[in-house]
Amino acid sequence: MDKEKIWLSSPHMGGDEIRFVNEAFETNWISPVGPHINAFEEALANYNEVKYCAALSSGTAAIHLALIMLNVKAGDEVICSSFTFSGSCNPIAYQGAVPVFVDSELDSWNMDPILLEEAIKDRIAKGKKPKAIIVVHLYGMPAKVNEISAIAKQYEIPLIEDAAEGLGSTYFGKKLGSIGDIGIYSFNGNKIITTSGGGALVSNNKDWVTNAKFLATQARDPAPHYEHTHIGYNYRLSNISAGIGRGQLLVLDERIKQRRTVFEFYRSRLADINGIQFQSEIPGAFSNRWLTTILINPAQAGFDRESVREKLEKENIESRPLWKPMHLQPVFKHHPAYLSGVSEELFNIGLCLPSGSNLTENQLERIVSVMKK
Repeated sequence: MDKEKIWLSSPHMGGDEIRFVNEAFETNWISPVGPHINAFEEALANYNEVKYCAALSSGTAAIHLALIMLNVKAGDEVICSSFTFSGSCNPIAYQGAVPVFVDSELDSWNMDPILLEEAIKDRIAKGKKPKAIIVVHLYGMPAKVNEISAIAKQYEIPLIEDAAEGLGSTYFGKKLGSIGDIGIYSFNGNKIITTSGGGALVSNNKDWVTNAKFLATQARDPAPHYEHTHIGYNYRLSNISAGIGRGQLLVLDERIKQRRTVFEFYRSRLADINGIQFQSEIPGAFSNRWLTTILINPAQAGFDRESVREKLEKENIESRPLWKPMHLQPVFKHHPAYLSGVSEELFNIGLCLPSGSNLTENQLERIVSVMKK
């Protein structure tokens, strides 16, 4: 008999989602407009202590609209974390702009503030002051965003927080996504809460959020017919998906607690294996522990990352290497990058373990048993 599949991070429903979805069917709000969207946006803004929110089709769409709000155009440069998923930087290319990658620091694995300032100074010296900065909060771990925000303000460059993986995490008490000029979230199926696929843009700037909603609904001008003075996008979240999101928000804090419990289980059970290191919270940080990640030092452990990943795969257990840095991706290899070697090393030795909030103790024991062998 085949062994049960253990997924890296599968959706976890709370129970109320179906009530909101049924309500959408019963009231016939089966479209990208409806009361659930408004209620979801209000609840998400309140949770993150920001004023305004636009519910969108993905986190990538949110970043794209954020760049448009900041007037990023063809030929402009935008600084972005290199150690991330491609959805963080692809929207830069959508605008015909140039991504400039900045490497990580070892404490949080996120953008290095020292390298960031070096990159800004160098780009300015070359006559290309960056139009925006995209900092990513990786695996739910806060970047040193207070330091990064201070640098952004010093050089008068808007800051976008990519908190796609960091919903519910905080840095010195502030929710990720609320510290920069614009925050973005993802509700993809593998995230800590899901709308089956979706995202959001948040900001305290009302005009930006209002305009983002306008562009996300094909930029239709007020008129009895279809009138367009701007290029628009089909980026709005559906009312049904927003209903799922309303139900998920009700259990978000519980999901964070469960993910942190999964992290503590791994850390306690694998502590006696030489060469395994866990990602620690930096001072002031509270991580949602979206994914539990480890580093494997082959010289100390006697095995490497790939041997563990392949063994887990043979046992029908999904795991995944850490993100391959964007400056190493073929599509971005010729773009400017300010490097320390940190993200490349993390990619070479890092592994994401199954971290779903719906993992059972038996499943966790099975994962640990395979790793201990």
